[in-house]
Amino acid sequence: MAKGDAKLFNRASQVVMARDRDRTVLTMSSDFQGDPKEFAVVVPVPTFLTREQIHVGEKTLLDHLDAYSAPRLVEYFDPDPCTRFALERKASDAVVGGLAAAPMAALRERSLGVTVEARYTVGEYDILILSARESDGLETWLRESAYRIPEGASRVLSGYIKQHMRFFVAKVNLKEQARLGFSSLRPIQVAYESPKFMLPIRLGMVNANGPQDLYVYALTRRGRVETTNYRTARLPSNQELPLYVKEEFGDFYKALFAEQVRRERMETVFLEYAWDMGWCDPCAADPLSREELRALGVFWLEEEGDTTRPGANAFVTRLHVRYDAEHFPEDLVFQETSDRQNFQGRYVLRHAFAGEISCGEGDRYRQELAQRQEREAQNLAELTGWDVNQIRVKMKLPAAGPGKKWWEKIWSGR
Repeated sequence: MAKGDAKLFNRASQVVMARDRDRTVLTMSSDFQGDPKEFAVVVPVPTFLTREQIHVGEKTLLDHLDAYSAPRLVEYFDPDPCTRFALERKASDAVVGGLAAAPMAALRERSLGVTVEARYTVGEYDILILSARESDGLETWLRESAYRIPEGASRVLSGYIKQHMRFFVAKVNLKEQARLGFSSLRPIQVAYESPKFMLPIRLGMVNANGPQDLYVYALTRRGRVETTNYRTARLPSNQELPLYVKEEFGDFYKALFAEQVRRERMETVFLEYAWDMGWCDPCAADPLSREELRALGVFWLEEEGDTTRPGANAFVTRLHVRYDAEHFPEDLVFQETSDRQNFQGRYVLRHAFAGEISCGEGDRYRQELAQRQEREAQNLAELTGWDVNQIRVKMKLPAAGPGKKWWEKIWSGR
């Protein structure tokens, strides 16, 4: 309950990119609405893909990575103010988805400038690898093959064709899905070599019903990943918040993210987490094992001799972006940096001392506590855009007075 994971957001997709040098393993898990028989995904890819380069993964791997890297709450409890050397003790880390199209004659494909370079069945998906000479022909081919391509797709497809990219098309094979016994769609994985470290998002915006959320989990050898064609900013972190946020963390985090998107005019990619997979502090979930990392494409673990840590030399970057066609006209382009500085979206709850205070420090503690609670209310209002007076009411704080005018403070000494 107390973590800002992908399940909080509707219309959210998750992508894992394991990347080292020109090698990439891409794992895609899409949020879709409707009947699985209506589901298909069209993804521009920078190179031809053989059958062996395509795999169907397990959603539990993404769920684990999501839980491990999600923004979270931590709780601390005030010590007895009468105990001089009382140490602040940590109480808890509240941490709580054969193409069915009618066969097309090869002559028709050639007339439209479309080439079906390969056909595969992988798990519950029927997959095509396409190339095309022009966007109008590709759009026509997809429509004639029973794909419901939205209006305006041709303009977006044109840009990828000019870059000589191919198209990875996957559609659910209902018979295979039933035979395999899966009730939901598993992530699709592809492995390829290309100097392009990018993620195509423009095609998915053509039929989008409003802004979408995208989580990118980059697994790299050297360090943090950032976007080069959009600003990458860290989410506000390590803020102290009112205690009641523990019961409303989902609402808080959605409001926080929406407020940051608003302030950045929906033109920014946000960093939510950056950490060496070998450890975490605090941990919302255990680090991924070597077997899990390998299943997500972290191929270089086999090339290294360090087996002392589960995720040795696997650095995870979690990026979160809310986007639409107006504010993100370009695909996301990434670069790996050598920055291995740790960062996480972390929000702090501090409980007041609940015992009897029997010393002279008690009055001072109560005064500092009142000041701290007012700062917590102000922090929450600043992060979310919520009304600070309503926050004070929920915290059961006394209403704030009008305060002194600025000129009154000059000569009052306070």
